[in-house]
Amino acid sequence: MTACRAVCRTLPPAAVLALAAVLVWPRCGLAADSPAGKVISDIVPVNNHTRSAAAILNLIQSRPGRTYDENTIQEDVRRLHATRWFAPGGVQVHTKNDPDGRVTVFLYVTELTSTVQEVEYRGAQHLSKKDLQELTGIRKGDPMNPLANELGRAAIHRRYQEDGRYYTSVTLVEGGKPTDTRVVYEIVESAVVKVSGVGFRGNDRATSGRLRAQLMTKSDFLGFGGKFNPMLMDKDVERLTLYYHGLGFLGVQITPEVVPDADPGKVRLVYHVVEGPQYVVAGRQLDGNQTFGTDRLEPLAEVKPGDRYDQWKVKKDLARIEAYYGNRGYAVRTQEQLYEVPGQPGVVQVHYQVLGDRGEPDRVGRIIIEGNDVTQDRVIRNQLDLRSGQILQYPKLKEAEARLNRLGIFDPENPPTVTVEPNEFDTLWKDVRVHVNETRTGQFMIGGAVNSNNGVSGNIVINERNFDLFRFPTSWDDFRYGRAFRGAGQEFRIEAVPATTFQRYSATFREPYLFDTLFGLTNSMYYFNRAYVEYTEDRYGDRFTLDRRLDPIWTASASTRVEGVRVRNVPWYAPPAIAGDAGSHFLLGLGGGLKRDTRDSFIYPTTGSILDMRVEQVLGANAFPVGTAEFTKFFSSQYLQREDGSGKHVLAVRSQLAVEGGNAPVYERFYAGGFRSLRGFTFRGVGPNELGLFTGGTFSFLNTLEYQIPLDPRDRFHFVTFVDHGTVESNVTIKNYRVAAGFGFRVAVPALGPLPIAFDFAFPINKAPWDNTQIFSFYVGLFGGP
Repeated sequence: MTACRAVCRTLPPAAVLALAAVLVWPRCGLAADSPAGKVISDIVPVNNHTRSAAAILNLIQSRPGRTYDENTIQEDVRRLHATRWFAPGGVQVHTKNDPDGRVTVFLYVTELTSTVQEVEYRGAQHLSKKDLQELTGIRKGDPMNPLANELGRAAIHRRYQEDGRYYTSVTLVEGGKPTDTRVVYEIVESAVVKVSGVGFRGNDRATSGRLRAQLMTKSDFLGFGGKFNPMLMDKDVERLTLYYHGLGFLGVQITPEVVPDADPGKVRLVYHVVEGPQYVVAGRQLDGNQTFGTDRLEPLAEVKPGDRYDQWKVKKDLARIEAYYGNRGYAVRTQEQLYEVPGQPGVVQVHYQVLGDRGEPDRVGRIIIEGNDVTQDRVIRNQLDLRSGQILQYPKLKEAEARLNRLGIFDPENPPTVTVEPNEFDTLWKDVRVHVNETRTGQFMIGGAVNSNNGVSGNIVINERNFDLFRFPTSWDDFRYGRAFRGAGQEFRIEAVPATTFQRYSATFREPYLFDTLFGLTNSMYYFNRAYVEYTEDRYGDRFTLDRRLDPIWTASASTRVEGVRVRNVPWYAPPAIAGDAGSHFLLGLGGGLKRDTRDSFIYPTTGSILDMRVEQVLGANAFPVGTAEFTKFFSSQYLQREDGSGKHVLAVRSQLAVEGGNAPVYERFYAGGFRSLRGFTFRGVGPNELGLFTGGTFSFLNTLEYQIPLDPRDRFHFVTFVDHGTVESNVTIKNYRVAAGFGFRVAVPALGPLPIAFDFAFPINKAPWDNTQIFSFYVGLFGGP
């Protein structure tokens, strides 16, 4: 008791009352057993003087007559503390059993009596008062809350460190005591500190380059970027640890160190690594599977006994098992559990657990779409590939989210979500809720490009990705709020491409789901002009295409083109093969195509192939057929890549065959040379030639063999070596076969987006006497292959 008196003399009166309540309450009937599940008879605030009982009770969710729930009570306490009415820890909950089996809840509160008369931020120059107020949340007239004031100090300090001002100090001068009336922060700003470099110590099995590629922290480069944010180091350690786990180093330890640089405005980061042993898989076991036997699930797993532990493979195994269940209507979860084998250091037993495998498969109930004020429901439904009543294939939910996001008509910062929720009428029927956040879908873009085939070109684009051809405005508000001609998921694009050697203008309309089917419709009107050495060509027309998605990899199409072509500025000495086609011409082309695409990437493919076959019958003054086929195959090997799966060496093989009728005019014939054709030769510098002018051919056979090797840890810089070979002939024969070999580089510049830049040097080995050669060529754009 003496000790108790000594403690009580050092505590504020309100804390003494709270302590006394805790000590005395059991004698007054404090519930000896848990109140959980009992009905609340009353909720009584205690020690509240400034705030009324009604004001306190209005903030909480617990109510008399409801069942006592500990989680709800804890949430109520959190809500009351968030008001800043009470001292830190100033809300205590006690319960008392009632004779009728119910429970009374008492809320003992310690109020903050002082209020903030003034808030001052001294020394702040790089953050405005508004920014500082948003960070602290403290306003004049708020209750004086020392804990909230200290949290505000920490928030200010954290913001300065995020901005790279590492040595900035923030001190709470006033506001640390409940009796204070002012909140004063003393801020001593420092200059921005940059990271001069990042190093690693102890990394024997992982290269510094690949480790550096995992980091969020970047080094200063010529004065750009590289701000030091110490809070990123924890995230970097987490990312490095996950990377090492992927390599099988499950016991890795990583410790960061900040080393001052000779320049006071810079620091160097060093990550000290203790890798430990690289774990090996002793065995693999599958647990928790009831619906499907182990014999059906085992083939889905790649991790085998004797392999080194590979967390990336483990995640793929779990994803495949989960997808196997999900495609059959079972919403299971999978997880991995590891057990070290006793007496065998560095050896681990891998267990795959299937959680939630029970009952019958789920079916799609209602499809609920929300958030689309302008976009029609059918536009969203066409991306779902889900129908009410069918088996709910859970992997399709993520696929639908990805397709909705790729439409470009919803907010990428708050992307579409497709979730499942119980149906109130039947547990086996699940409702699918789609939530989208619409954004601006119109674009006006001005850009440019340069390559060795076409020179320098500009690009002016007006594009609407959520166009509606038939949504006419009914009022000015339809224009004002962006409802006119919007909402059907169609695309309308107007493009102007003026260039040094050509110009192109076009207007294109596309309906991707014609009448809500898998058919797509595209119509494009265009004008094209280009000056060649042999003549100047003007071409205008309209192309109508109807395509049908047969499955995820096959697409069929039928097209019609109606064109007017004018050939002018023909040299006086031009041969009849060119001069005979001078003047204006009319073309009508009726064609069809079939395409198969299994590439793993459109930008840097490493596996898969693409096959594109097309036929066309051209009618007009010169009627002739055209047939083309192009096939590209990509090869990569697990033995020619880094241990983590990056840095793949890729071999690409491409072959293109094209044949057309012998009476095809000069402006429809085939030519070769340049990028994606025959490097080592100029654009249209290969083919039949008369009097020094290229007349074009009716047979084209072009091939490429290209090998690509990554040169940097981030796989943004590649070396390629290649052989291009083929010919263009006047008829179906091979007389003058060209061969060129060379090397080049592919550079991905982050500032330019994902599209790479190509630089190639090619040297003709076999050529015709009249061919035009060109050693260097370059290109910016989407390659999709060699």
